[in-house]
Amino acid sequence: MQDLMENAKLLRAAHRGAVILAGPEPAQGGTLDVTDKASGAVIFTAGLASAADLDAAVAATAQAQRDWAARSPVARGEVLRNFARLCHEHQDEIGRWIIRETGSIPPKAPFEVLTSAHDAIEAAGLTGQPQGYLLSSAHPRESKARRVPIGVVGVITPWNSPFILAARVILPALAMGNGCVLKPDLQTPVCGGYLVARLFEEAGAPPGLVTVVPGGAEIGAAMCRHPGIGMISFTGSTATGRKVGAAAGESLKRVSLELGGNNAAIVFPDADLAGCASAAAFGSFFHQGQICFTIGRHIVHEDIAEAYAKLLAEKAAALHVGDPAGGPVHLGPMINARQAERAKAIMDRSVEMGAELLAGGTLDGLFFTPAVLRGVTPEMPVFREETFGPVAPILTFRSEDEAVALANDSEYGLASSIFTADLARAARLADRITSGIVHINDQTVIHEVYGPIGGMGASGNGARSGGPSMADEYSQWQWITVNAQVPEYPF
Repeated sequence: MQDLMENAKLLRAAHRGAVILAGPEPAQGGTLDVTDKASGAVIFTAGLASAADLDAAVAATAQAQRDWAARSPVARGEVLRNFARLCHEHQDEIGRWIIRETGSIPPKAPFEVLTSAHDAIEAAGLTGQPQGYLLSSAHPRESKARRVPIGVVGVITPWNSPFILAARVILPALAMGNGCVLKPDLQTPVCGGYLVARLFEEAGAPPGLVTVVPGGAEIGAAMCRHPGIGMISFTGSTATGRKVGAAAGESLKRVSLELGGNNAAIVFPDADLAGCASAAAFGSFFHQGQICFTIGRHIVHEDIAEAYAKLLAEKAAALHVGDPAGGPVHLGPMINARQAERAKAIMDRSVEMGAELLAGGTLDGLFFTPAVLRGVTPEMPVFREETFGPVAPILTFRSEDEAVALANDSEYGLASSIFTADLARAARLADRITSGIVHINDQTVIHEVYGPIGGMGASGNGARSGGPSMADEYSQWQWITVNAQVPEYPF
């Protein structure tokens, strides 16, 4: 614990065993050890929120939100710009926690932090935009529509990219005048919770505007049903997302769901094969495949399938797996034993059904060597399920129609890739693929703050982070008419 707390400027001793209300307060639900995912060593002791803690957090956020919404939009924007500056200033400290809590390799950490800084600048830009419209009317009166805050937004985030997935929700929510109650995953409460709140505190947000309640499923369920929360933003698995949507729907809350994916990459014979193999290896194996945007199905034309499989297997075999805090590696540990064993079981069942393992696929503790499978068919679990591990299944197609059918043969619809030199063909396929995101001649693990990120089908409810939809996502419209005198009516 000492090496991470030494010279820390954000994390404080008061955060041990705490929830964040107007500041750190002892959690009433107990404590939880936070571990280094590579070594298993305890690196922090987090607080466990109780139902009473959640009530206190919602009350604190609601009070702070009223004052925050009364500030001018320009003043709110300055706080978000301060957040961006602080991300740069504290990226090393935040990054060390990301590496140790999530098992990510070191280059992923500054990407998370600095992309969040870009998110802050874009969200701050919303505060300088028109806040509504002057409407036409059939009557001699003023008619206008304006965006108003939702109030308190409940933010439930996962463990795989905890800092950025919290920031990209909270930033536009605050820009539109809301406050946020954040429930980070219990595996990553520091970089996904405490440090996020500290940055907003340092940036000048009023105390209580961003509260933090580390907790399990019971706290998430309580947030969905809490009468003081007006919206739930959830990022995580499809199975849990369905429960979140159902629970929040009971009180007619707005629900923003970004869920799982089993993303397809379609490779045509005219594509740059070496470039495709490199991009696809990154798309399948980055962060141990534990990203919803991971390439989960490689749909390759039969004329090049053998050469593609050989190149991808060579890429996989050359990747080093180990402790990311101990030296240069390409892949770190899986997040926990349950997830590692689940991913391997999906792979093993597919091999039993006839898939051929060309590379990797061994599991030593939490260290999973990247695997390449060929001869995969749609009946196999590795095709049907979101593996969330470093497994690259390859299957073949003959025609465009068959490629589209295979890509769409999934309940998910998050992201897809099309590799071809024929851009007209790529455009035709993009029109036919049921996917919230399509990348042509690139892999699927792409996060930019300027594009609307979100899925279709079992990958989400159409919610979008980033791009032009952010203002609508975190506000609601109010219609106002103004008459100088009361109109005459026949009654």
